[in-house]
Amino acid sequence: MPDYGHDLRFGIFPSPDAANLQRTLDLAVLADREGLDLVAVQDHPYLAAHADTWTTLCAIAARTGQIHVAPDVVSLPLRPPVVLAKAAATLDLISGGRVELGLGTGAYWDGIVKAGGERRTPKEAVDALVEAVEIIRGVWSGERITVEGEHYRVPGLHGGPMPAHPIPVAIGSYGPRMLGVTGRLADAWLPTSGYADPPVLADMNARIDDAARDAGRDPEDIVRWYNLMGEFGTSPEPFKGTPQDWVEQLAELAVEDGMSTFVLGLDDPDDVRRLAREVAPNVRNLVAQERARS
Repeated sequence: MPDYGHDLRFGIFPSPDAANLQRTLDLAVLADREGLDLVAVQDHPYLAAHADTWTTLCAIAARTGQIHVAPDVVSLPLRPPVVLAKAAATLDLISGGRVELGLGTGAYWDGIVKAGGERRTPKEAVDALVEAVEIIRGVWSGERITVEGEHYRVPGLHGGPMPAHPIPVAIGSYGPRMLGVTGRLADAWLPTSGYADPPVLADMNARIDDAARDAGRDPEDIVRWYNLMGEFGTSPEPFKGTPQDWVEQLAELAVEDGMSTFVLGLDDPDDVRRLAREVAPNVRNLVAQERARS
């Protein structure tokens, strides 16, 4: 799979533990101070131990000055798309254009139902996401929008507010149909290791690329994110080694699979520093060398 040539970005994926929220906020401030690019927060409103994602992102944005923030990914069945679009646009205005939107169809359906959402079949969940993307972008356009879908109906809403910058929509997807939707509609693809490990990325990217071309899009228009659940250590296993091991593994993902935004699940300040000081700059250097040779 070719290198799509995107700029490399690095971020963290801290746990939104309601019992230890100060740690989450401190990690985000540290990531901002260390020059990282993104803080992403998972969205599981049905989990009692988790703080609310949007409130947490607002607090992070208020305490930082440069780093971007994103839900990773929004539980769409519990976030009505009009309200979600307004929340994202408002935070984007407040933060000076630092919001990105990770969007998913929903998972853990028993929890979603217990939290007041509706249970959807896989087909219904994908259909609902397609409708939601149209509504969200319609709200951001500031124009009057009408969507008469099976799951969402917006009969003539006047859109707005418009965000401070074009908020990218990253879709978390794995199955063939969702990968096709990603290729047609998304600004970015957002898989997670464990659900999409490196050996399957090439085939998934190919499905996205084919769908993009069929829709008249350039596959290079779709940025490839990657949530990585690993740790620094001395293990020979992937994503469990030294910072130098991480450098080599992430550079390979960039030049072989086109992944360019790496979001690491880190809850240790020392690991955040390792990512910012030992991994990110060296991955950028190594990838730049590989690109210069190609």
